[in-house]
Amino acid sequence: MKAIYLKEAGNIQVADINQPESKADQILIRVKSVGICGSDISAYLGTSPLVTYPRIIGHEIAGEVVEVPAGEELLAVGDRVVLEPYVYCGKCYPCRNKRTNCCENLNVRGVHIDGGMAEYVYHPRHLVHKVPAGIPWNHLAMAEPLTISMHAVNRSRLQQGEYAVITGCGPIGLLAAQYALTIGVKPIMVDPVDERLAMARKAGVEYTINPVKEDAVEVIKEITGGTMAEVVIEASGNAAAIRSSIDYVAYSGRISLVGYPKNEVALPTALFTKKELDIVGARNSFQAFAQSIRLIAENKVDVAAVITKTISFEEIPAIVHDISVNPGNYMKVIAELE
Repeated sequence: MKAIYLKEAGNIQVADINQPESKADQILIRVKSVGICGSDISAYLGTSPLVTYPRIIGHEIAGEVVEVPAGEELLAVGDRVVLEPYVYCGKCYPCRNKRTNCCENLNVRGVHIDGGMAEYVYHPRHLVHKVPAGIPWNHLAMAEPLTISMHAVNRSRLQQGEYAVITGCGPIGLLAAQYALTIGVKPIMVDPVDERLAMARKAGVEYTINPVKEDAVEVIKEITGGTMAEVVIEASGNAAAIRSSIDYVAYSGRISLVGYPKNEVALPTALFTKKELDIVGARNSFQAFAQSIRLIAENKVDVAAVITKTISFEEIPAIVHDISVNPGNYMKVIAELE
């Protein structure tokens, strides 16, 4: 089969490799679409501490069932599915505590184990989710990033009627804002790129702030009637944005950190105590795929608003390189396989 083969950092190509061998209780899937994520770019650049080489990258995967284990009753050959790419051990403390998304022995497709940028992939049955007919393949590849955004929102315990500042108007931030709208929350997007803020407004976000051109604290204070935001979802990983989240959030508010900073960030922990903040991390997602699929199927979340372009499988190496050089030109790129 053909696969996007990352031999080493900077060395990416379309290669012919052997198909994966079948295992008990695994589904064989013909990949139909796969998203290019920031983790794929990090793998290409050699900046991810988690990736080993050589590696087939890609974890945002949708496809058709080709083969099912004996006795399988709910999935059949030809069914359309998306893959939950977080293969957990089920034995460690987080897994026993029903937090499989932060399994101590987690294997993520495209990172720790080979991913979905290939014609075929086997995947554990319990991590394969059937999807309705009629959803475009490039939209289905967005199910996984939507679950990341949903988990970040859910970790913050957002409630209807609250304000949520979302820092970083990339794919995760924009999807988080759309998900917040579905539960009756008023998102406030903060990003230094006007074009991305315009995308947020087009997707239904009423309040947008460019912190380079405006005093974000004062604008948030005005929007919220002086209270500040009950919740901040930090989706950029930018050190300044992480620091600013403490200023944007209300006293007794909550901060959900989903963006990964490149380096350690110094924070004024005295303000954590003074404002009595709840600060949580949000990693991957947990039991969110069914709802993510439903939100996409019902057009409750416009994933197309996040897709910059859809490309062919053979174009992936060139696009991965270009994203690594010109990241500002892209939001989300999806590859479709014939």
